[in-house]
Amino acid sequence: MRDSPPSVPPDSSDSTPSDTDRTLELQVPEMDCPSCAGKVTKSVERLDGIDDLDPQVTSGRLLVRYDPARTSESEIRDRVRAAGYQIADEGSDAGAAELSLSVPEMDCASCANKVENALADVGGVDEIETQPTSGRVTVAVDDETSADTVVDAVGSAGYEATPMDGDSDEIGFGDDDSIWRSRRAIGTAIGGAIAAVGMILAFVVPAADPTLGTVADRPYALSQLLFIVAAAVAGAPVLRNAVYSVRNRSLDIDFLMGVGIVASVAAHHPFEGAMLAVLFSVAELLERFSMDRARNSLRELMDLSPDTATVRRDDGSTETVSADELAVSDVVVVRPGEKIPADGVVIEGQSAVDQAPITGESVPADKREGDEVFGGTIPESGYLEVEVESEADDSTIARIVRTVEDAERDQTKREQFVDRFASVYTPLVVVFALAVATLPPLVAGASWNTWFLRGLTLLVIACPCAFVISTPVSVVSGITSAARNGVLIKGGRHLETTGESDVLAVDKTGTLTTGDLSVTDVIPLEGATEADVLRRASAVERRSEHPVGRSIAGYADEQGIDGRDASVSNFEALTGKGVRAELDGETHYVGKPDLFDGLTDLEHVHATTDGGVAVVDTPARSQCEREGCLDVLEDIVPELERDGKTVVVVGTEDDPLGVIAVADRVRPDAEWAVSRLQEQGVRVVMLTGDNEGTARAIAEQVGIDEFHAELLPDEKLAWIERLEGESDEARVAMVGDGINDAPAMATASVGIAMGAAGTDTALETADVALMGDDLTRLPYLFDLSKTATGVIRQNIWASLAVKAVLAVGAPIGLVTVIHAVIIGDMGMSLGVTGNAMRLANIEPETPATGPDSPETN
Repeated sequence: MRDSPPSVPPDSSDSTPSDTDRTLELQVPEMDCPSCAGKVTKSVERLDGIDDLDPQVTSGRLLVRYDPARTSESEIRDRVRAAGYQIADEGSDAGAAELSLSVPEMDCASCANKVENALADVGGVDEIETQPTSGRVTVAVDDETSADTVVDAVGSAGYEATPMDGDSDEIGFGDDDSIWRSRRAIGTAIGGAIAAVGMILAFVVPAADPTLGTVADRPYALSQLLFIVAAAVAGAPVLRNAVYSVRNRSLDIDFLMGVGIVASVAAHHPFEGAMLAVLFSVAELLERFSMDRARNSLRELMDLSPDTATVRRDDGSTETVSADELAVSDVVVVRPGEKIPADGVVIEGQSAVDQAPITGESVPADKREGDEVFGGTIPESGYLEVEVESEADDSTIARIVRTVEDAERDQTKREQFVDRFASVYTPLVVVFALAVATLPPLVAGASWNTWFLRGLTLLVIACPCAFVISTPVSVVSGITSAARNGVLIKGGRHLETTGESDVLAVDKTGTLTTGDLSVTDVIPLEGATEADVLRRASAVERRSEHPVGRSIAGYADEQGIDGRDASVSNFEALTGKGVRAELDGETHYVGKPDLFDGLTDLEHVHATTDGGVAVVDTPARSQCEREGCLDVLEDIVPELERDGKTVVVVGTEDDPLGVIAVADRVRPDAEWAVSRLQEQGVRVVMLTGDNEGTARAIAEQVGIDEFHAELLPDEKLAWIERLEGESDEARVAMVGDGINDAPAMATASVGIAMGAAGTDTALETADVALMGDDLTRLPYLFDLSKTATGVIRQNIWASLAVKAVLAVGAPIGLVTVIHAVIIGDMGMSLGVTGNAMRLANIEPETPATGPDSPETN
């Protein structure tokens, strides 16, 4: 939440806030559609003193400008809650700060649970988030709670923690020392060796296994003593963690295994205790090793940012500094093969730049003076001087890394199910284990030894570790793999939803086409000249932000026609239709033919035959005595639209002055991408505001069977809702430019932004961002997401099935402690992690480069 005096917006003197006004920013995560925003807005508007409301559904934020003398922050919050929406910081101190800790050894669900329990007892700590896949803990703390207090609390759970200062390279990975050289690995090896000697004595050469003494009427042979020593050495970390579990009231794997080891030795089953200690320690080391492989994918992303930069000073000298010390406006020198240290603009030199770390595109992009470059990319052939435009922690690569790091915080539906299931599963199986161990001997006089071991086996099976990590490790693997290939997925929920989406709504301009519009035809009418049509149209369109308007203004400049000397006033953008403005005192319209309905007759016009040349060969109609009679709607518009062109009419309230045709170029890989998506079972639907004829031409060219044209922004949104309403299970993804299509993208199940590199809005608002203008990443995104969804299902159901089989086999003696550890714990943990790592092997396909070229898989 941010509460601060608002800045004065430009060109809005009539709405300038008073000095007493304040702006309140609230995070309302569930306000994720225009309908939700409408409910919240109407509720808050009931308060007196509300000067302005800005609901931002794409980011779940509500900005409220209010007069504190007439209403209060608490009243605004009450109205948001009254609309049925929760505020993200409810229940936490308004002045709470976020603190992140690196906890490398927290690499499993039970570890995370133990840390959460320890932090829950610390006053001033709220909103605890543990991320075992990345080894990070994030908490909200008040001003009176120090970082040392939080670190000590994590230490009380048995884990070493280090505060992170927010730099990307300080995520919780720990050092690079091999886990196989760690103290636990050495202890496990020693314990295993001692246990091996004991097994040789007990099972291979029992004659060499003397009885050393009797304790409590129980004889102890040398082998049994060795088993006890092995359990103590290899199980020391387990027992230590079990003590921490007791302190933190955590029914986790360490507590269960600790109880199992101690109970085995105490019940005169030292062999089972030693096997439990050694095998479980091996399983923990293997699990940490496999988790470290998943974390390596994050390390690779962070390694893209260089550590140092060469700065050119004003006197011409150069100095090597840390990349973190770069400031905006610094000029850095980058030689071929060096990494560009920060986002910026080239001010000298030219080079082919490898942008694969950001966009995933394999072909280097040519950069010269005035072009934008990204930190982490590499000039291949030339020297560059770059003026820094963002600090290191705000660069594109830094935002990508932060997004990937935070992805684990956004739980998928399956992950939420797993957490709920595990919270019930473990206590139930523990109770069942106790019943199996005690009831048969007590009720039926059965052997205590037999049923104790069977209960112990169930105690091992009670741990849901493999089950719990099955989803997050898959999510992290999939998201980091996507990031390396130029696709930024904001969280596991969006990865999962994309995999479930069977409809992809596609915008035309800038998505299927390049978005680089150009004027192809100018047809003057009613005695106007081509230059006059361009002068009037460009004078009005220079006020417009629409791509068509910019293309007309740019074409006029290329032709040496300057409309800037004209007097333009009362400019108005008519959403979805065109623009209107006063030009030299007369109202002019520039826009779609429909804009002129009720204004002037487009069915009876006259082509200019003196001073202008009609570039479209259309038959003249004999509607009057004048030459060149035309019906714009019947003769000109259909002809141009059949060629995939957008038609713009220029005129006044009384007369049309001319027709301008604008064309966009279809992306070379659009047809290939659409065909691949359709082969994957995705239904591709084009939604565009362009005319029917142009939409049909583009759809036929790229192979789209279903399209809807001439849609206003709210009509696109309605089509998204209609597509999603076709069935209860329907999921619709929407791909667009991330700005003009923001309402429809926010309404869709998943919003995908094209060409997001360097576009802050798209990076912040989209659920998925394709960093480059590369449609080949769309089939890759759906392939990866569908595979990831399948992997998550496989991991969850395989874990459940194995646990179920082991749980059934344990009471009847078919499953022993060794089976439970090797198969149920170690085996499944390695299995789900290895299965998840398969996602890193999915690579984007590219279109064949020629008729004889094989496709790249």
